[in-house]
Amino acid sequence: MAAGSHYKYLVLGGGVAAGYAAREFSKLGLTPGKLAIISKEGVAPYERPALSKAYLFPQSPARLPGFHTCVGSGGERLLPEWYSEKGIELVLNTEIVKAELSEKTLTSATGATFTYDNLIIATGSSTIKLSDFGVEGANANNILYLREIDDADKLVEVIRSKKNGKAVIVGGGYIGLELSAVLKLNDLDVTMVYPEPWCMPRLFTAGIAAFYEGYYANKGIQIIKGTVATGFDSNANGDVTTVKLKDGRVLDADIVVVGVGGRPLTTLFKGQVDEEKGGIKTDGFFKTSVPGVYAVGDVATFPLKLYNELRRVEHVDHSRKSAEQAVKALKASEEGKTIEEYDYLPYFYSRAFDLSWQFYGDNVGDAVLFGDSDPSSPNQKFGSYWIKDGKVFGAFLESGTPEENKAIAKVARLQPPAADVEQLKSEGLAFASKF
Repeated sequence: MAAGSHYKYLVLGGGVAAGYAAREFSKLGLTPGKLAIISKEGVAPYERPALSKAYLFPQSPARLPGFHTCVGSGGERLLPEWYSEKGIELVLNTEIVKAELSEKTLTSATGATFTYDNLIIATGSSTIKLSDFGVEGANANNILYLREIDDADKLVEVIRSKKNGKAVIVGGGYIGLELSAVLKLNDLDVTMVYPEPWCMPRLFTAGIAAFYEGYYANKGIQIIKGTVATGFDSNANGDVTTVKLKDGRVLDADIVVVGVGGRPLTTLFKGQVDEEKGGIKTDGFFKTSVPGVYAVGDVATFPLKLYNELRRVEHVDHSRKSAEQAVKALKASEEGKTIEEYDYLPYFYSRAFDLSWQFYGDNVGDAVLFGDSDPSSPNQKFGSYWIKDGKVFGAFLESGTPEENKAIAKVARLQPPAADVEQLKSEGLAFASKF
């Protein structure tokens, strides 16, 4: 690659958003040689959610090229060859250490420079590490995190080498719940530890969480709530042996997986672009305060039209859709056309064991639990609505069919009135199916 490569369009970051952006550029007509994607990872964009699920399955695990984008939303799988056929340059294993937006220049760790006419910032998030807080012994071997494919490969290797061993999962969010399940499937003895009074506290109510905690306990997973890991011991080889908890307990551990959240990667742009709520501030087309610069996915704080507020959303669904919107907007502005503003319905989902839930809307106001949420029930199916100002704002459903999931999505967007809470509780899913 020549020093000082110039591109009409540059996508910084090679995650989910990059793959969906590339597909959208291709759909809208792209001259070969005009687009490059710069990624610090060594592979073409892939569907990140696979890493915490099928990648770690003991039987027939997912592997690349099986989950390159855009298969996650039922689209075409873009293999590395697809990019070369379209004349899109994948600049892999390349870390950008300096961004000068006023000069339209990015500089890599090896000193290579890239200039552009239009930049899409799709840097995503980095994993919060326990060593960031100076937790004692947190750099021991086999204390693992999961963000990229290299992390997943390391995890697979350690799972294999610690057969029937003890795993401690630190954190009770997405990563905690999904990895506890998958490590249990690998016949490890699993303990989850988290400080909150229940799992997934940013979304779940106590009632919803009670189901999952009960279900996990029935699967033999031990759950320790209300405390945190304050230190780790390791043996002469530097391998982790125990996890020390704040409440004084000490847990034996052969593997520790930490999932305590992420931080949007915006440091490169500090002081060069408007920020809000921890992200880069954009409009409904993902344009930033700097002309020709867009920001999508985890790093973007955008107008959430439905609730008339600015919000930052960390989820794969938004990464895909925001990338497509930014590319549509960019191409439209070149042609002097206009497109609709982004009108996003927040959507989150997870899969673990035989469970699968979906949530749409906003979890504000009073929660109304409906259905069978007994964790030992043979055919559990339950959900929740969130009611604020007499209207439905959010809807959650475990084990829904595709039609039922569509119905709860529709309700969350329409926000129908729901004055009678008892009636809502007894109607349950039937309420959503009316719309």
